Order: sequence, then structure tokens, then C-alpha cells
Amino acid sequence: MKALTVIPGKANSAAIAEVPEPSPEQGALLVRTLAVGVCGTDMEIVAGDYGWAPPGRERLVLGHESLGEVIEAPAASGFAPGDLVVGIVRRPDPLPCVSCGHGEWDMCRNGQYTERGIKELDGYCSERFRVEPEYAVKVDRSLGLLAVLLEPASVLAKAWDHIERIGRRAVWAPRRVLVTGAGPIGQFAALMGRQRGLEVHVFDRNAEGPKPGLVAELGATYHSGGIDEVDVDPDIVIECTGAVPVVRHVLGGNAPGAVICLAGVSVPGRETPVDLGLVNRTMVLDNDVVFGTVNANRRHYEMAAEALARADRTWLGRVISRRVPLERWAEALQRRREDVKVVIDFTA
Repeated sequence: MKALTVIPGKANSAAIAEVPEPSPEQGALLVRTLAVGVCGTDMEIVAGDYGWAPPGRERLVLGHESLGEVIEAPAASGFAPGDLVVGIVRRPDPLPCVSCGHGEWDMCRNGQYTERGIKELDGYCSERFRVEPEYAVKVDRSLGLLAVLLEPASVLAKAWDHIERIGRRAVWAPRRVLVTGAGPIGQFAALMGRQRGLEVHVFDRNAEGPKPGLVAELGATYHSGGIDEVDVDPDIVIECTGAVPVVRHVLGGNAPGAVICLAGVSVPGRETPVDLGLVNRTMVLDNDVVFGTVNANRRHYEMAAEALARADRTWLGRVISRRVPLERWAEALQRRREDVKVVIDFTA
């Protein structure tokens, strides 16, 4: 069967290759791939900056944002042929650590986890894949190909889960949310904020393209230009850009007791002046919280599935800005100004 593979650590090594059919040892569910989403992590792996091949292998099958249709399933698995499923990305470490031992592998303490399509496990960007029933999430069939958005949405479901857990440290009645970045992660942050009935503001440097319209359709307010011009005094901040000037800005100027979630990954080595004394003073005197988040566990995938099921299908369809067939995979990895989420479509 065909799969998109790469030699981790070697730039420009990505290629479609013939690979063996997935082994039953990889999971009891045999799944026909319908779509695979593309994100910045995939681009880093293709650029040779990230990723690990399975032990004893040179090449890694890419793809961690999956959607497929079950072909074969054991009778007692809870799945049946025809079910639409998404494969969870991370697997717990073999020891396991205390977090992995409790099903919270997204919070792994020792870094010995593995990840489909990223770290030591083949991904989902092949014509068929296998997955363990406990790492497969059934999705609403009415979503169709839109269910490929579940994995990135799960990251924001986790962010909101943790925000609300932190908020319960005291009496808390948040009203206003600032989301920085209007890519897929930012869009889902805004979606889930609006689903909670909150006033949502989204900042992105792009004044044109599909992003402003997507935000407006959610009933949120879009801001472009400079981050210093955004003055909304938020109770919650979800930072999705990783851009150092934006991160610096969101660490101050929030409402007292604000919760700030950092969901964007910054590029190291870029120095910028920061008045740490002022940041510390503000956080201490206002009882602010800043935390980072990445990945998701099964609970968050299920929360994300509920959020997508509640979302407007037309809006979700516009989040997917391009669908590219497997044979033209290289186009999916080329950034375009109008892109929001790009998907490799196996049904094309």
C-alpha cells in the first residue's frame, strides 16, 4: 500500500513509498484512511528538524491528524465496520510514569512516550492503518471528512479543561477571552469559548483572507495590526502563535486573577527585552496564572468530539481551506497565505 514517509533528521526526504500492510500487532482495528491533516509539526519533520523513526527503521510514516473508516473490528471492541474513527496520537511510556499510568499520557513525566507519525511509531498517512481500540475515538458520522479536525480540536479541549480547573481555585466568573493567532488552534480556542457563552476576541496579524470571516461567524471580534493595539482586559488568554512579542504582551495587561494558557511553541534563540520584574509583580499582585499545554489524552478527544458535533458544519468546512490528494502531498506542505487547515484527502 502507499504511504507518505520521511527519514527523520534528513531534509527533503519525504516521499510516497510502498509499505507493508499494517500488522495486527499495531492494533485490532483495521482502518481505511479517509483524510490526514497537516500541521507545523509535519513541516518540521519534513524539514529534518524533528521526528524519530521506529526503532531499527530508517523511515517514518507521517501523519498524526487522522480520520478513517473501520474495515475490521473484533466483536467485543465497541467498534464495527463502517464506523468513523480518529486515532489518538500519543502512547504511554513503557515504565509507566505516574501520569501515563493513570491514562494522562499527555502529561508524561519522563518523556519516554511514543507518538504516531512523530516519535518512534508510524503515523496514519497510509492507505490503511491499524489502531488499538483503546486509542481510537468514534466520531459523529454526520461530520464526514470534517472529523479530521478532531486531533487539533483535542489540544484546545485540553486547554479549556485545564483553564477551568485552574479557575476553580477561587470564585471565578470569567467574561472575556483573548485568543492570539487565528490558525486552526486559535479558531478552535475561539469556538470553544463561544460555546461557553463568553465574549471572545481574536488577534492575528492577517487583515485579509478567510480568518476574519471565520472569527466573525462565531460571533467573536477580530483584531489585526499590532498586538499592542489590542486592549480588551481579558479574564482568559489562549496564546496560539508562539511569537515572542505576542507572548511578551499577553503576560501583562490582563484582568486580575487572569488565566493565561500558552499553546503556541516558540522558536528558541530569539532574544527580546522583557521586564521580568514587572511581569512578576503583576502576576503576584493580581493572582495570575500562566501555564503551558500540549497534546491531549482520551478525555480531551471525547470533549473535542462533542464540541465538533455541536459546531456549525458550514463553518467547520471553511476551516479546511485546502484538500489535496495523496499524489500531490508536497502541495499540502507548502504554506499559503490563505491557508487555515490543509488536509490530505485519500478519497480524492
